[in-house]
Amino acid sequence: MRKVQGLLLCLTLSVCCVSVATTSFGGGFALYEGSARGNALGGSVIAKANDPAAIFFNPAGITQLPGKQIAMGATIIIPSTHMTTEQWGRSEDSKLKWNYFVPPYAYLTYQHSDRLWLGVGVFARFGLGTEFDEDWPGRFNSYNAFVRVVELNPNVAWKVDEKLSVSVGASVARLDLKLESKAPLFDYDTSLTGNGMGFGYNFGLHYKLVDWVMLGLSYRSKMHLDVSGRADFIRPDWAGRLFRDGKATSTVTLPDELMMGVNFQLRDNLSIELSTILTRWSSFDQMSILFDNDVAGMGRVTKRKDWRDVWRYQIGIEYGVSSWCDLRAGYVYDNGPIPRHTVDYLVPSNDRQLFCVGTGFKWRAWTIDFSYIYLIGENRNYNARPEDGVLKGRAHEGDTHLIGFGIGYAF
Repeated sequence: MRKVQGLLLCLTLSVCCVSVATTSFGGGFALYEGSARGNALGGSVIAKANDPAAIFFNPAGITQLPGKQIAMGATIIIPSTHMTTEQWGRSEDSKLKWNYFVPPYAYLTYQHSDRLWLGVGVFARFGLGTEFDEDWPGRFNSYNAFVRVVELNPNVAWKVDEKLSVSVGASVARLDLKLESKAPLFDYDTSLTGNGMGFGYNFGLHYKLVDWVMLGLSYRSKMHLDVSGRADFIRPDWAGRLFRDGKATSTVTLPDELMMGVNFQLRDNLSIELSTILTRWSSFDQMSILFDNDVAGMGRVTKRKDWRDVWRYQIGIEYGVSSWCDLRAGYVYDNGPIPRHTVDYLVPSNDRQLFCVGTGFKWRAWTIDFSYIYLIGENRNYNARPEDGVLKGRAHEGDTHLIGFGIGYAF
């Protein structure tokens, strides 16, 4: 009995530490919503990178920003998906509870001299929110999860000459989580909470090939976060000696990312950018967790994950209708990194398509941006894995609405 409960704890902690998204978010559990303008362009602002949100997409681009500038905003994410499960000859359809999540962002850039720029950003590149009814068939894997990773990222950018700019930065990230599931056999609640800190670095390049063609490259390193968690059981009195509350620790590795883009300024008021992002999820091949000796009698347990590296392909078009209004549109094809033999209900992730639109307004030193994204997730089949609480079935009708808004000011 203790072994069964320990295996459940292992699954719970491993998933919540490194599987922080649902079909509403990016490949695996990555978030790419760095600004409302960037959302509308499908994230294709890596080469143009000419507003404070360049801190998120390509910090080398802040050398295009005179004086001091700020920008802030958020994206409202409203996910929906159905999960059909099969067991004992019966098929049952479950649906995510209606919910929304609001990852924010804020940026500040400062021109120190004709060559040197400073910038800092606060944003979320990883996050999760999934909630099903407590009695749904997949409750032994998960019925409620929330994970948030907030990142502070200061940068220095240097304008080498009129064509080339480079940047370097450092990041500190904090992870907070809460995950709830049901224990097998006895069907009572288990709850896991925890947090952790980690550090990373990044660099960027921005190059003007000719007057109407710009190139951008941005790299963010892996981040290793030491996570301390606590497992608690809401259990009947008779089970007190079998299942004890206690601690669990792990190390989470967030993947490194490489962003590349080329922007074509076709006319003074019309530009198009093609870009791609490589996320190296293959570093997440397994998860090792150390349990307190009192938690179900378990020590260290390792679970296989086998995620794969994936590419995200993006295109964005921006058209200036007037001196004070821009129209934007974008499209994204985002590959999912999770193989069928390790996919679970916390991350029913598969390939996705994103259709993006938006607009921006300028008034004196102010800018206001709005965006809307409709995300469609491809259906995903599940093989039964009873040891992980996963049933035979499929995820389907997965879509998400993402509504972004932002405001900026140039001093």
